[in-house]
Parts: sequence; C-alpha cells; structure tokens
Amino acid sequence: MERQTHTIDAKGKILGRLATEIAVLLRGKDNPCFALNKDEGGVVVVQNADMIKVTGKKDQQKLYYRHSGYLGGLKSVPYSELGPKNALKKAVYGMLPKNKLRAEQIKRLKFE
Repeated sequence: MERQTHTIDAKGKILGRLATEIAVLLRGKDNPCFALNKDEGGVVVVQNADMIKVTGKKDQQKLYYRHSGYLGGLKSVPYSELGPKNALKKAVYGMLPKNKLRAEQIKRLKFE
C-alpha cells in the first residue's frame, strides 16, 4: 500500500478545526476502502504551524493537564508555554482511536 502525502498550510487556521481535518487524513477516513481495523491513512505535513489561531483568550487562559498517578501529582502547563505545535499534536492525539493504531498514526504527523 502506498501512502498519500497531504500538505496542509496552517496559517490563520483555528486549532480544533485543523486538528479534526488532520485526524481524518491520518485515519484514512477519506479513502473509499476505509475499515476501522486497518491503518491505511496518509502522511500529513503541516506547514506554518506557529501561525495557528486560537479563539477567545485561550492563548492566555487555556491549561493542559497531566497526572503522575500519585497524590498531588497534577501538573498544568499553559498554552503559551506548550506552543502551537505541541498543542496541535495533543489535540490530534486525543481525536485518534484509543487502541494500538493510535501510536502508528500519530507518527505520520510531521511539521515543517
């Protein structure tokens, strides 16, 4: 199987809407032979990822959380420290299926 390469210009696009577009391409849902158990998606290359827009005051107020599993182990990182590339990658990662295919599909997301 030959994978298609999709190039997306992220300049001026909104974070969540761009993430849904990328998730569809990585899963291969745009292909007529789509099947849930097959990994037939393409490679997605994102250009100008630093120029992604977020609406409202999310650039100052949005927080990303992670937990170590221990008591008091909740950590938070604001969007301004995380950066647009990592925020886009986390958004796409959350939209992919929660199974063994997710690790393989997220590897095909590239940034220029």
